[in-house]
This record gives sequence, C-alpha cells and structure tokens, in this order.
Amino acid sequence: MFSSSYSLAEIQRRIDEVQRFLSVTLSIANAHTVEFYTHDAWSRFVAVPPQEVLSHVCSRDDQQREPEHKANEQTRTTFGFCNDTNRLVDTREMVQAAKAHSLPGLGVCMSRDELLQALNGSHSQSGPLVSAIDAELGTDEFMNAKKSHEVKSMSEVVACLAQRCGIKQVIDVGSGKGYLSSFLSLQYGLRVYGIDSSSTNTHGAQKRNRKLKKSSRPHQKHNQAARAPGEATVSPQEELVDVKPGLDGDDDDVVDVDGVGIVSREEQEEVLIGLSDVIPAVERHSDSNPETEELFLSALSVDALQPTSPRVPPTQLSAEERERRKRDNLERKAQNGTTSVMFFTSYVTAETELREFINELEDAVMVGLHTCGNLAPSTLRMFVAKPELAAVCSVGCCYHLLSEEFDPAGQECLPGVCGFPLSQFLRDRSWFCGRNARMSACLALERVSLGQGIQMESLFYRAVLHVILRDHYDSFKSEKRVGNVYSKAKSFVDYVRRALRRLELEELKLSDADIQDYHDTYRPRMGEMHAFNMLKVTLAPCIEGLILLDRLCYLKEQEDLSFAALVQLFDPLLSPRCYAVVALKSWEEGRSC
Repeated sequence: MFSSSYSLAEIQRRIDEVQRFLSVTLSIANAHTVEFYTHDAWSRFVAVPPQEVLSHVCSRDDQQREPEHKANEQTRTTFGFCNDTNRLVDTREMVQAAKAHSLPGLGVCMSRDELLQALNGSHSQSGPLVSAIDAELGTDEFMNAKKSHEVKSMSEVVACLAQRCGIKQVIDVGSGKGYLSSFLSLQYGLRVYGIDSSSTNTHGAQKRNRKLKKSSRPHQKHNQAARAPGEATVSPQEELVDVKPGLDGDDDDVVDVDGVGIVSREEQEEVLIGLSDVIPAVERHSDSNPETEELFLSALSVDALQPTSPRVPPTQLSAEERERRKRDNLERKAQNGTTSVMFFTSYVTAETELREFINELEDAVMVGLHTCGNLAPSTLRMFVAKPELAAVCSVGCCYHLLSEEFDPAGQECLPGVCGFPLSQFLRDRSWFCGRNARMSACLALERVSLGQGIQMESLFYRAVLHVILRDHYDSFKSEKRVGNVYSKAKSFVDYVRRALRRLELEELKLSDADIQDYHDTYRPRMGEMHAFNMLKVTLAPCIEGLILLDRLCYLKEQEDLSFAALVQLFDPLLSPRCYAVVALKSWEEGRSC
C-alpha cells in the first residue's frame, strides 16, 4: 500500500549508522562557541588549517579537491578523525560522511508528492482531494512567503489524511497565530480545533480568522452558493448579533474563557439572545393574522416551540453557567457549519484530555506546524494514546528546548515526559545528545551554503568577551546572559561596556585601550571560529536526522499503526525545519484509514 514505508528493523539500522557517526563527531557540535577561545577549541578538536576546512565545507561540488594538509598514511582515521588523538585530520572524509549520514543521504524520507500520491491512490473509496471552495485562498496578504509556503504545503497533506480516513475534525496543537487552522477550515471545509499555550496567540488567531473569512472572496462566494435559493443571508439570531456592537462597545471582541477557550463577544451575545427576543421582533412586523402566526410557528424547529424560561440578565449568571453557554453555543455553531474553527488556551502534554476542550470530539487528525521542544514528541505520544486520533502530521522545531532523559548533568526527567529519546530502541542505549549539539541541529545548512550564514562578528565579540571575563572578573561562569547587546553596539569597546553593565560588573576596571587590545589579539584567529562553526553546520543535518529517526522509530514500535514515515514537506531554503512525521492508525474493518 505504501511501498516507501521502511520497516522497524530498517529504521533501527539507520539509527545505528547515524549513532556511530555522531559518537565520533558529536564533541565538535557540543563545543560552546562562547568558550571557543577560553577552551582553545580549535587545537583540541582540529589538526588542519582553517582554510582547508572552509574549502571543503563550503564547496558545493561533490568532486572535492585533495586536502592540502595530508594525514600520515599510517594514521588510522574514522570519519576523518584520528583514532589516537580524536582530532580532525581529513576534512573531506568528514564532510562526505556527514552527507551520507543526513536524512537525504540515508534515503529514508518520502517526498511530499510521493506521500500525496500514496494517500490519493491507496484507498478505493477516496477520490481526488476536493477543496471546499473553487479557488485557492490567497495567503500572501496575511502571511509572509515562508509561512504561506508552509501552510499551503502542509494543509494539502492534512486534508488528504482526513479524506482518506473519512473524517472532518482536525486538532492543531501549538496552533500559534492560527494560520494553518484557518486555512484548513476555509480552503478544505474541515472543522479545526486549535490549542496553544499562549492566550495572546489564541486571542489573535480568532480575530485573524474572522478577518480572513470576511476578506476572502472565494469563501464568501462559496457560502452564498451553498445557500438554497431564497434562503436568508443570516438567521434572525445572527441578524440581531450582527447589528449590535460588542458588549463593551469596542472592537476587542474576543474573550478568554477562564484560560481555556476563546469566544467572540458577538458569540457571547448570541448565547444571551433567546427566541423570546426574536419572536416579538417578528410579531411587530405582522398584523397578528392567525394564519400568519400558524405559518410562522410551523416553520420553527421543535426545540424553538418548547416553553422557554424568562431571560436571565448576563450579570446574574454564574461564571460556570456563562462558560457552559459559551461552550455549547460554539459547538452548536461548529456542528451547523456556522463556524468551523475554535481556539483554546492550554498547556498540552501527552496526558492532556482532549474532551476537556471538545465535548463533541470525533475521530480526528492531529497536526502540529513547528511545535517547539517537547511539544512535538508529546504530540506523537498523544496520537498513540488516544484512540480517536486517526492520523498525525507533526513538524517539530527548537530542538535545543527538548529535555533529555539521560542528561549526565542531573537535569533528569521522568520517562514518558522527556522529549528525547522517544523510542525504546534509543532509550535502551541511554543515548544523550547534549544541549549544544541540539542547538547545532537548528542550524540551516542549505541557507548557510548560499551565504545566508552565521553572523560571525557577533559570535566573535561574545567569545572574546568571555576571555575578558575570565581574565578580569570572577563571574565569567555566571548564568547571567549578555542578551542582544551586539545589535546596539557601535564598536567592540562599546559592546564590552554594554555587556559589563548588563552583567552588573564594574566596567571602569578596564580602559578602552585594554579592551581594544583583546580584540586586536584575537582578530587574526577569527578564521578558526568561522571554520569551526562551519563544521557545526555540516553536522547539523545528522543530529536533526537522529532526533527525527528516533520519533519515527517510536511510531514503528507501536502495533496499531498501518503507516509511519518521515516526509519532506517544505523547501529547506524557505523553511529549514522541513521534515514531518506522518502516521496512520490501523483501525477495525469499517473504520480504517
């Protein structure tokens, strides 16, 4: 069915290969740039000139030149590192090995087109993907080029997953500003529930979604075409709400429901407007003709004809009752198609009960677009644990924010909570990456290769500052951070002065000439730092690959999955974190993806 899906044994073999490569090279990735000069990192790890490293790392030609500095023929090396000294002696061998142990080199990823073809062609009951509207929504005026590319690329995959499983609900974890949620709803007609830990994000996402719906001509045309001839543009309740201002009279028409959900004030008001308000309004426009009244009453639903209790002023409702009415109203509108996006504010973990937010939870696709740190592995754990989640499409980021179970520094976390390792295969080996290595994994090789590289001067300033702190201050190992001082500094001397003030250290201890002497002393060695950081960039795809293979291995270890794969969704030049973990569950007959 999915010929490009690798077996668990094959994934474990690829992990073995990457693990062996990183066991030799990871020390470079874990070297902190701030300590580059204080720890003499170049001499410790590299035995070749900086120019040789740069010539091989920066070359885009697979047929690379012979190294200028040749190792002794009797020197035994592993991936370019001397077995005796553990120093790099053959840059070309190391660069070629890094390419071979990246995800493209390992050949374990599907392309987005391959995945879409497999999803569209693997289920006999699924036809071509059908959009909810005739034209594609324009995103350029709402998103930058990067976000527009990500949203369009990912939403088509998510819509195909939903169609293949025959479901209409999507849960967007870490929904942020709501771009993906809104696009999935407006373009593909899916019912989306966005969850984010920031109330600011969910507040803005709801407002942004309403503006997008109002300004989207294809969506307006679709809504008009979907109505039956002669059907009113809005219901009587909606007309009343539409012409009334917000309850507080301003434009800020979104409120947080006790830190759980986001509800617009116009929706809040609609809950409080009963049929007792609607019927008198209609009666005022009638002549009290019995036949007219009978026709009107027959057009109402059975629920509307039930006796209603007198309207209670909003100020007299308890907080629990207000929340219940808001939640019921939102869910009723979602079921009726009036609204198809809801946003909630909550911190999400693998143990989060989705039904606490979504009373009418059905089978759903779980998605996450650039979910930070531990949220990405938590999304996968939740997918495995929740039977109502049929598929997952997760793109993680911010690897430096992952917690590690086997951190030798003692910052341990409980099993099932840590972000890495996720698979039992790597957990049995107690594998540890390190924060600096995970930070290196966030570097963008493709961008750096095209010159969109690292701001070397700022890194150089910070490393030389660390030498000054070591030589003249006792607090150079302080946990205090310098912060973004470089962007405001006019010179190295100004940079050091600002940094010392930020660290609350005596800046008059050194004269301007003393500070400038440090700069002039280390400036000729700036090439070493540049070359060293390029080695880190070269290793970045391998470290990211291990983290993602670990997540794929975790899914392969589960028994109830029919498919799991790594998929390159995005152009790495536009979006460096371009890989998604995609999986489908195996359900019983009649409920299978």
